Amino acid sequence: MAANTMTVKGALVGGLWTEIPVLRLILGMCPTLAVTAAVKPALTMGLSVLFVLFCSNIVVSLMRNLLKPHLRILMFTLTIATFVTIADLFLRAFMPQMSEVLGPYVPLIIVNCIIIARAEACASKNGMLVSAVDAISMGIGFTIVLCFLASIREVLATGTIFDIPVMWKSFAPWAAMRLPVGAFITLGLMLGTVNLLSGKKS
Repeated sequence: MAANTMTVKGALVGGLWTEIPVLRLILGMCPTLAVTAAVKPALTMGLSVLFVLFCSNIVVSLMRNLLKPHLRILMFTLTIATFVTIADLFLRAFMPQMSEVLGPYVPLIIVNCIIIARAEACASKNGMLVSAVDAISMGIGFTIVLCFLASIREVLATGTIFDIPVMWKSFAPWAAMRLPVGAFITLGLMLGTVNLLSGKKS
């Protein structure tokens, strides 16, 4: 039986600051760069990851004492794939336009390093409460970063947020912010800011 290695407080603080997946652990970069041209798809992706992360962490925690070393990753992947399929089918059924916008990035949650990392680092070693808190904090941290990044890009690219105008009439949109270069520049500035705030050298 694996000993508990994390507290509820540690799990909560980790996902929201010390181990923010995108800005601290540099995980989940593919959807971070791909779906943040606007806030709506970024929020949808963040909530989808949160759902999958929460459900998979709970299931992995429940079966942690039954996991065999040589089958560990396989069981993680099968568990994650189950909940990703549920999220994907839900979006296709109830949010078909958003499902089309997100394209393959929802199914690709299956191989998202954040999900597998939390299953390995937390859920397979801790009880259900710690695993649930870890999943929620990591999911919220991921979602906040995606939405903040998307807000900057959407405002600068279109002058709107959630299709609501927020810039002055003479504002000239920055078309580059809709492109991959906009995602890289904005994310780079965010990473630099976090490093400065945490006292790290870039």
